[in-house]
Amino acid sequence: MTYRLLTSFVALFISVVWTLNVAHAELTIDITRGVVEPMPLAVADLHGKGQMEKSFGVKIAEVVANDLERSGLFTPINKEAFIQDGESLNVLPRFGDWRIINAQALVQGRVEMTVDGRMRVEFRLWDVLSEKQMVGRAYFSVPSNWRRVAHKISDEIYKRITGESGYFDSRIVYIAESGPKINRVKRLAIMDQDGEKHSFLTDGADLVLTPRFSPNQQEITYLSYYKGVPRVYIFNIESGRQEILGEFPGMTYAPRFSADGRSVIFAMTKNGNSELYTMHLATRKTRKLTNHSAIDTSPSYAPDGKKIVFNSDRSGTQQLYVMNSTGGGVKRISFNKGRYATPVWSPRGDWIAFTRMYQKQFFIGVMRPDGTGERLLTKGFLVESPTWAPNGRVLMFFRQDKSDAYGRGGRTRVFSVDFTGHNEREVITPLDASDPAWSPLLP
Repeated sequence: MTYRLLTSFVALFISVVWTLNVAHAELTIDITRGVVEPMPLAVADLHGKGQMEKSFGVKIAEVVANDLERSGLFTPINKEAFIQDGESLNVLPRFGDWRIINAQALVQGRVEMTVDGRMRVEFRLWDVLSEKQMVGRAYFSVPSNWRRVAHKISDEIYKRITGESGYFDSRIVYIAESGPKINRVKRLAIMDQDGEKHSFLTDGADLVLTPRFSPNQQEITYLSYYKGVPRVYIFNIESGRQEILGEFPGMTYAPRFSADGRSVIFAMTKNGNSELYTMHLATRKTRKLTNHSAIDTSPSYAPDGKKIVFNSDRSGTQQLYVMNSTGGGVKRISFNKGRYATPVWSPRGDWIAFTRMYQKQFFIGVMRPDGTGERLLTKGFLVESPTWAPNGRVLMFFRQDKSDAYGRGGRTRVFSVDFTGHNEREVITPLDASDPAWSPLLP
């Protein structure tokens, strides 16, 4: 049984770009340097005339401040320190008041309800030192979409100051876990990237693993053990409809959509041997990509669709390999000690994230597609399944704690970390969580 997700596809909003005296300010953050001193930033409650508008203005400002704070690049200033009140700020900032409290950037705006029942939200980002507007936008949306409006604003601020695309208006699908370790219930679940708007997609009657988003975000492919047999399924988020990818003679697993969303790549085991296959979703034609006596699994496409990274033990140990999307030109790219698994290509195409196992510990790391520049970001008793934010600058993964001698403990939780290895943070979920997959930015 599945539950239809009713709240994720509410009518979206139209954005209008302002062109009012937007200056090319020098206020920037270089996010590629690693440790960055967070920028002090003031996020004022968005102004509103009526009680409803004021309520939305407070909530939107709170989400924006939380988004930016979680990135590790900004320190929102406590509102109790603000000197200028909301009424006068609605006219024009008194920049001297904001410099006194050390704000380098200021976010302000307003909320209005339109005659057709929609909500108009506008915001401006100011460089306090130069007293110039950096960016301004207005959004129209149904009121129930106020959180998405807030995430859109966060993305604009992040992009304007860092020069990189934002990632706040996106979602996470993952496996929600509950019950005893020997009889674990695992359900598909979905939430916003900040852990809000949580919903279960399946009821846990059948074990599910390794969910992955399609590029259009309408579908998820995953592994499910229906009646004890592992099969690859596709789940339509809007309709709640599940369908099996195909009836195959062997076990199918480790599915992932192609870069254009038209095919699914997966591993299939026949006679004890695992090879990689693709299936074109429109024609249901299947093509075999690898032909080796070793175990080939965990494939992931490059964003341009021309290459595939996967892991294989064809060299004697579990390592990472890259090949052409047609299956030829296989080249090993991992050579350090230990075993490598779960590779996933960055949306930017510049890095590959992976899990590495060495000396009884697990690591999440990244390397360039040619195998150079390997860097380990975090480690633990069990850390696994990295997934990239849409901007390719943040990763999410799951961490399992070690149980004691009596089997107590061993919680499984989801964390995010900057691709430089800094700012690791837990993403709070109602139950234990594993196998996260990050969506592209919402349309």
